[in-house]
Amino acid sequence: MTKTTGRSWLIRGSIAAAVVVAGLFLWTLLKPPGPPEGIVSGNGRLEAVEIDISAKTPGRIREILADEGQLVKAGDIVAHMDTDVLTAQLAEAEAQLAQALNSVQIAESQVRQRQSERAAALATVGQREAELRAARKRLGRSETLAREGATPAQERDDDQAAVEGAAAAVEAAQAQLASVDAAIAAARNQVIGAGSNVDAARATIERIKADIRDSDLRAPRGGRIQYRVAQPGEVLAGGGRVLNLVDLTDVYMTFFLPETVAGRVGLGSEVRIVLDAAPEFVIPARISFVADVAQFTPKTVETESERQKLMFRVRARIDPALLRRHVAQVKTGLPGMAHVRIDPKVPWPAELANVVKE
Repeated sequence: MTKTTGRSWLIRGSIAAAVVVAGLFLWTLLKPPGPPEGIVSGNGRLEAVEIDISAKTPGRIREILADEGQLVKAGDIVAHMDTDVLTAQLAEAEAQLAQALNSVQIAESQVRQRQSERAAALATVGQREAELRAARKRLGRSETLAREGATPAQERDDDQAAVEGAAAAVEAAQAQLASVDAAIAAARNQVIGAGSNVDAARATIERIKADIRDSDLRAPRGGRIQYRVAQPGEVLAGGGRVLNLVDLTDVYMTFFLPETVAGRVGLGSEVRIVLDAAPEFVIPARISFVADVAQFTPKTVETESERQKLMFRVRARIDPALLRRHVAQVKTGLPGMAHVRIDPKVPWPAELANVVKE
């Protein structure tokens, strides 16, 4: 190697080193400053509570009233299920109710009839008992006269037979009265049974009416229809999903923090969320959940060294009142950064201090 060649390589190396040093210096000047001490950050996406609007009973979708992306209020009807089968079942149940009411009337009339029969049987018992008393008196007189020889013994025997016949008639009348009492009890049980059938028919009617009301699918909360799961004309099983709704007043961001700082994050801690799509807006939030078990960070973390660390899942919830004021602009799935103040004495930096309020 000549001296000229050596000098050339030396010059080239010096220039390369100077470029590297200048690049490092420029990168140091231009790199964004990290969060101050007492504030930690994590990346995540906005999420919201999702609710499936489903059919309670099996049936065919007749009509879907809500479109994807439409805002709905709690209680709004968003779809109708076909009710032809339920309407037929309701008519059948109402006919069964009429039949049960008629059975009650028949059973009650039977009770009244048996009560009349009892009154007649009771009168018969009284009549037979009176005849028995009269026969016993005649027998007493016949026995006295027969002992004195004033009447023949045959007359006494006839009177004795009359007493025995009257006693048998009393027992028969009393048996008839007992039979009528049993018939009354049976008729009253029929009334109770018919009344139970009436209650069962009415309960069936109320159940079918409730199913008919539930065939008008309503939004359980206010929010935005995210997508249709089924289409009009499809037949669904019980619990089949028709629409998916997102509650735009229950929005949060889930992110991960290293174990070194997760223990210092408490519920209710202040959070500032900055979305990639709108970095000029700072959204206030508060910590609503901190996992009690560490886990690997998700694949969205870029570097392998970071993925190998154990992290804690944290959730920051945005104030529902703020979301209601801006419900038309709320979007889920947007990525961004969540900045958490773990030291309440540390002030927010200027770029995070002015939060969205109105």
